[in-house]
Amino acid sequence: MVREVRVGEAIFGGGRPLVLIAGPCVIESLEHTLRTAEALRGIAARLGIGLVFKASYDKANRTSVTAFRGPGLDAGLQILARVKREVGLPVLSDVHDITQVAPAAEVLDVLQIPAFLCRQTDLMAAAGATGKVINVKKGQFLAPWDMQNAVGKLEAVGNRNILLTERGASFGYNNLVVDMRALPIMRETGCPVIFDATHAVQLPGGAGTASAGQRQFVGTLSRAAAGAGIDGLFWEVHEDPDRALCDGPNSLPLAQVEMQLRQILALDAIVKERLPS
Repeated sequence: MVREVRVGEAIFGGGRPLVLIAGPCVIESLEHTLRTAEALRGIAARLGIGLVFKASYDKANRTSVTAFRGPGLDAGLQILARVKREVGLPVLSDVHDITQVAPAAEVLDVLQIPAFLCRQTDLMAAAGATGKVINVKKGQFLAPWDMQNAVGKLEAVGNRNILLTERGASFGYNNLVVDMRALPIMRETGCPVIFDATHAVQLPGGAGTASAGQRQFVGTLSRAAAGAGIDGLFWEVHEDPDRALCDGPNSLPLAQVEMQLRQILALDAIVKERLPS
């Protein structure tokens, strides 16, 4: 049985309805962040699902040195703290090195280990030692069963509040594919498994100095993952993806979120043997 992991009012795992993790790729401004969080809170309330708001204060792995990275650690955490206080949502963001862990843990409800850093033992141990919920993204270079080692590193420092996220595997140059077998395999660790549909349709470096993406497939892959029995869904959303400062090509338009979720939640209910509300 997959264990339950609580983040605020949201509960991942245990056969419960899937939880949504959503927000813009990067913090673009205070106003944009609060506006997006408010919109998502309304959608989650109407659908009766748990929601964790995500946004990065620093995108440390951008394709180009000139790409927008966000407001940085201090300013970004202040904005996420306002999301918690004013919108009432739990918040998630990435930590990229050990020095970020302590200040991030003062604000964040979930510390996220980026896919490229999922083998960094010292970072994992430092994050795990905070006692916070840790979301580990599976590296594009890892087999799903390799995530047992990531779980072991966190459990070694006494943390069992672990989420695992699938975001596709490298397939040749500038392309990712999703092996849906990875989702039940990763759930064999006993940890709730999230599917990151928007990063799964990314084309890394596909635009030369930036990543490209195929956002038209976000819904298709999300429905397939719901059919595989996921515990949560991770979406980068933006009110105008073509003008987003990061990951626009693979972000889901905010206007489509509720419609897509209604279909996905119907599938989730069937898989988990519940009637849609």
